[in-house]
Amino acid sequence: MILRIRTLMKIMVVLFLLVFMGLILLNSSWFLKLFYPKPYEDIVSAESIKHDVDENLIYAIVKAESKFNKTVVSPRGARGLMQIMPETGAWIAEELTLEGYSQDKLFEPYSNLKMGIWYYSYLVQQFKGNNITAIAAYNGGETNVNKWIKQNIWSGQESDVQNIPFKETREYVIKVLMNYKMYQNLYTDQTI
Repeated sequence: MILRIRTLMKIMVVLFLLVFMGLILLNSSWFLKLFYPKPYEDIVSAESIKHDVDENLIYAIVKAESKFNKTVVSPRGARGLMQIMPETGAWIAEELTLEGYSQDKLFEPYSNLKMGIWYYSYLVQQFKGNNITAIAAYNGGETNVNKWIKQNIWSGQESDVQNIPFKETREYVIKVLMNYKMYQNLYTDQTI
């Protein structure tokens, strides 16, 4: 009987320590940064500054799009870190006058990030600085977002993101904004 009580006490102490350590780790920014990393910081930082977009927001998009897997291909054919469709990539390459574009470039982090950050900044400009609509358009398409706003289906604001008619886009915007808030809290105090 005494042996069972001692064993039970040891188990309780170990459980308490595990819970205590877990709480410490969850409140430690260094631990959370393992789940919200900033790889390719040189190119992301340089291109974000060049195109006047928030670096943390770019990381939030990349995390939502590919979880930093540079070789991922979506079921629809989007490629690389920022999940750029080959046709969109060709258009971006033309706009940026990038020589030697091929679909394989979308698997190269430097090319993919350069193109994806430019494209996101293009969407921000198209939506007059509204990052929420730009995020939605990055996933659901510029034409769809314009239609939703024009038809008063969605205001383009975070407050009524639940009105976005495409479930995938609605969930994507929510995911990017949650990622962004984590990056913002871990790395800066900027807001959109």
